[in-house]
Amino acid sequence: MKALVLFSGGVDSTTCLAIAVEKYGKNNVIALSISYGQKHTKEIQAAEKIAEYYGVELKKLDLARIFEGSDCSLLSSSSEDIPKESYAEQLKKTDGKPVSTYVPFRNGLFLSCAASVALSNGCEEIYYGIHTDDAAGNAYPDCSEEFNNAINSAIYIGSGNALKVTAPFVNMKKADIVAEGLRLKVPYQMTWSCYEGGEKPCGVCGTCRDRIAAFRANGITEE
Repeated sequence: MKALVLFSGGVDSTTCLAIAVEKYGKNNVIALSISYGQKHTKEIQAAEKIAEYYGVELKKLDLARIFEGSDCSLLSSSSEDIPKESYAEQLKKTDGKPVSTYVPFRNGLFLSCAASVALSNGCEEIYYGIHTDDAAGNAYPDCSEEFNNAINSAIYIGSGNALKVTAPFVNMKKADIVAEGLRLKVPYQMTWSCYEGGEKPCGVCGTCRDRIAAFRANGITEE
């Protein structure tokens, strides 16, 4: 049996990778890293280093053209600034709509692509790292349990019952993910979470704030 991990080089997907390697062995795991026109390459660079650390095959796709026309603030084509506040604060301004860093239907697109890659390479399972903190308040609707159940059903049926989607953290908070990763000795120092592409994480964007809080909940303060 083989597994494919949708892999960004961040905390959540790296913990997924560690789980898959523990279950299947490194020779039976493929990591898939996708470029989508983001403003920096830090997460791709992190993915490369972490895949090498675990000794797994890393495949790459470039889907940037698909998001042309979007004004998502994560994209290099966008004129919007990346918000420097928590997701909860951002949602107060969106009237229940997704936040500005929501890439249009990204998880749906990525998982569909991952399904084709997985089936082409003899994989029976796809892992990805959605969790409740991202789904909360409709910040990222494609991180919800409802979405996960629907996409899993579609991929399972569309693959002739040959491929399933596993979201091990769909009902967990980021702090719980970090706790699991610490048990697995995940090299979190190699991961990149920040939406900005500076030398160091900005510390104030939504994902930086969530990362800091999750590590502090586990008694860890990153420098």
